[in-house]
Amino acid sequence: MDWKRLGVLLGLLLCLCGCAHRQLTETTFFAMDTVIRLQADGSQEDLEQARAELERLDRLLSIEGADSEIARVNRDGGGTVSQETADLLQRALDLSRATGGAYDYTIEPVVDLWGWYGGDPAVPDPEALEQALSLVDYEAVTLDGGTVSFGTDGMGMDLGGIAKGYAAGRAAEILKEVGVTSACLSLGGNIRVMGTKPGGSHWTIGITDPQDPANYILTLSVSDCAVVTSGGYHRYFEEDGQRWHHILDPDTGYPAGNGLASVTIVAEDDTLADGLSTALFVMGLEDAADFWQSGAYAFEAVFILEDGRVFATEGLEGRLACDTDITILTR
Repeated sequence: MDWKRLGVLLGLLLCLCGCAHRQLTETTFFAMDTVIRLQADGSQEDLEQARAELERLDRLLSIEGADSEIARVNRDGGGTVSQETADLLQRALDLSRATGGAYDYTIEPVVDLWGWYGGDPAVPDPEALEQALSLVDYEAVTLDGGTVSFGTDGMGMDLGGIAKGYAAGRAAEILKEVGVTSACLSLGGNIRVMGTKPGGSHWTIGITDPQDPANYILTLSVSDCAVVTSGGYHRYFEEDGQRWHHILDPDTGYPAGNGLASVTIVAEDDTLADGLSTALFVMGLEDAADFWQSGAYAFEAVFILEDGRVFATEGLEGRLACDTDITILTR
């Protein structure tokens, strides 16, 4: 499968109906392993500043980049990172703890074993997978200021579950600093909208139909927030007649299989929305609904099941348009 081609598709889908507007300046480029599309009511120079920030963060946080602090620490088995990276690692640790490990940023050895980094994924040997799983433990990482230490040789970190969310938030901050008040930033399945559309109406975000990724299953009306979707249709391969997607369960090492086809998180905090979209997908509908009902974090969510049913939290009621029935979850 051509991942870059798939990234183009994903990068254009979610914002397509909500962002097209003749008053918006636009730029499109490839970074952070996805196609990024920035649209704003500012100048091309404004967008170039946001692009420069996204490319800087790609170099800083990439799992493979030569200049990446994360790649260096993984390679060296620990080391010192910048304050910015240390702060993001703390966010990753906090989210890992809050979700009981459904999101676990130390899953790097397992992701690597599946071959997702190299772009040639395959089902791993069970014994090798068991060994890689023994290295997944967010509590075994010590973060002392900017110094990272691993409790076991061979551990590794992967911030892919929150990096694009953090980057989208930073790009929005850059645009806000130069006076932009209306924008739609699309980083693959991560969307950040600033304010409302020129003219004052809400942005309309299309949520992909997991059974037919070229089309939407519903649309969502939003303003000034992050909208992040994780789904098994984003990246996958087929082997022995079975489809294997890239969202791995840290408990089993295999792709999460609990009846969910996609999870969309709506929140003010981009980093949180990114991490929770992965964590709640791993949890499954029942545990994810319980997590939302606990009120631990401020967010809303849309859950699409493999059988086509759609569930949404009550804060989104009245903001969704869908041809099928939507079950509203309440606290």
